[in-house]
Amino acid sequence: MQSLASEILRYKPYPSDIEFDDVCKALIGTYPFLRELGSETGYSAWKITLKQKMGNYRSNLRNMGCSELKINSLKRRGDVNVHPNQVKKARRAEVNFCPDYPAGEDKESQEEDRVALLSEVQKRNNDELIKRKMERTFPHRRQEIVRDMPFIADFKSRWPALFSHREINAEFRRITTMPLASKFMSQLDLYAPKLMKIFRKKGGKPGRKITEIMTGINERDSIDQRRCCTLKALSAYLNEDPSNMIKEYVNIDFLNAQQQMPKTSIGIYAILHEGDDGGKEDPEDVGIIIEGVSVLQDLREVATAFPLLFGLMYVLNLNYPRDLKYTFEFYQKVLMELDNKKMSNKIQILKNKLLE
Repeated sequence: MQSLASEILRYKPYPSDIEFDDVCKALIGTYPFLRELGSETGYSAWKITLKQKMGNYRSNLRNMGCSELKINSLKRRGDVNVHPNQVKKARRAEVNFCPDYPAGEDKESQEEDRVALLSEVQKRNNDELIKRKMERTFPHRRQEIVRDMPFIADFKSRWPALFSHREINAEFRRITTMPLASKFMSQLDLYAPKLMKIFRKKGGKPGRKITEIMTGINERDSIDQRRCCTLKALSAYLNEDPSNMIKEYVNIDFLNAQQQMPKTSIGIYAILHEGDDGGKEDPEDVGIIIEGVSVLQDLREVATAFPLLFGLMYVLNLNYPRDLKYTFEFYQKVLMELDNKKMSNKIQILKNKLLE
């Protein structure tokens, strides 16, 4: 029992009832003699006992200083800076949600490394040194994100090295143990032909919007354009507005773009060449905005920004935008295959169509 509870908690500190049922059913199927006589399910009392043991195990881990459990302790909830109903836990299959400091390290020692990083990012040709220091300070960074929930502008000034193509991919892998860009793009390319067929069958206003989006492929048929149009059409298919995800501006109207960016809570921006409203040329600039702050810029391709924006949801522990929740759920559970056992009906239906 204790060993089973330990293994479950290793991956799921807060298992749901569905996960409990799955474990119990699997064990009874393997070991029929464990079935309870006279029980409707065959494991009712066993389930209660297992829950109690896991509760005791969580208490022991919390008393030993486990960050992921201590962060929600009653003592800490009494802190004036912490909302009493705010539960902080892994929600999207994060393996390293709030890791402990390594042996011999503490908040003060890793804060010194963070300060040293501020000078290192100003130097040239020291990517390997930055990479090692970012790897080393990962627990300090995660605890700051999860516990303190700083504003993006403040966090970017404290961790400027994090906001790069390379480090966002590396940070996402530290959190989930999965590659970001390569997995996202390979899965998108795998499903793209089937998605195109599904999109063509969509009628009504979303269907017209999808047809309008897909004309961009006729204007400039490249792998980046195909990926970009497919991702835009995906949002339209899910009855969400693609313009909430990506906003396009013309370079001559850049002043207006700069005025609109601070009003953007989250999204991708693309600065187009004058007269290129059909997307025939590569944009002058592509970047990502979060809380009105340009956290990434000078990206080469629009399609590159989509997995990076998704990765930043994990890196910065952000909630998915309400007006794009199904789009991000598709990214997470279908493309990245993270926590893909439970899906909304809309995403489950689309996945079933992809697997037909």
